[in-house]
This record gives sequence, structure tokens and C-alpha cells, in this order.
Amino acid sequence: MPDKETGLKTFICFDYGKKRIGVATGQSLTCTASELETIKAVENKPDWQSISRIIQQWQPAAFVLGLPLNDDGSDHQMTKAVRKFSNQLKERYRLPVYFIDERLSSREAEQQIDNKRAIMRDKGLVDKMAARILLQDWLDQNEG
Repeated sequence: MPDKETGLKTFICFDYGKKRIGVATGQSLTCTASELETIKAVENKPDWQSISRIIQQWQPAAFVLGLPLNDDGSDHQMTKAVRKFSNQLKERYRLPVYFIDERLSSREAEQQIDNKRAIMRDKGLVDKMAARILLQDWLDQNEG
């Protein structure tokens, strides 16, 4: 929730995938985002216990979700799954969910990682970096 004295709002961003979900946090005061972690899916479903732990720890005012779209702006094969995840977040935590176009965020994350071996060792590295990139873009557009 926003801090009543400072107006500070914390946001949690998810880069949703069926195997892994990248997570980042950011806040309105400095308009900066940071990687948090990557959550592994449990039987192709979100690990709600891990998500709840993060939400309890960070107490966000809202969620930001990367929305996968095709290059022409049409729905991607994952768009429906992300919208379902969005609805589950709203139902479980009663917080607003904002979308941001995620085209190219994973590619940008990979380009920011100089060491390709690090990507091979830690598949979740790209996911949490993509979440940070998405949230930073959203903060720049909406809070800055």
C-alpha cells in the first residue's frame, strides 16, 4: 500500500511463463526497478506460496504484467495465459494489475548479460531481468 506520509508506492512486476516467472520490484519515489527472483512453476502452474511470500514482504500497491504480443500487435499464444494469471492475481490479492507490452524484453535482457555462460547456468536470470526491464519501462511511462 502507498505510504500515507510520503506517497511512496511499491510495485511488483511479473514476467509470466509456464515454466518460470521472473519477478521485479520498483517504487514510485525514485522510479527505479530491481530484479527480485525467478519463481519456478509447479506442474505448469504458478507457485502461489512463493508469490504470496513476495507480496507479503513487499506490500505492493499494484502489479505490472508483461503482456506478450506478436510483432503486429495481435495476441501471442501466451496472451491468454497471462490474462488468466492477471485475473488470478486480482482475485487472490485484490490489487490492480497493469499491463505493459513485453515484446523484445527477453532479448534486451539477454543483450544486457555479457556472460552467455551465466544464462546457461541460470535460466531464471533472463526472466527476472526481463521483469526489471518491463517494470522500469512501466515506471518511466506512468510514474516518472
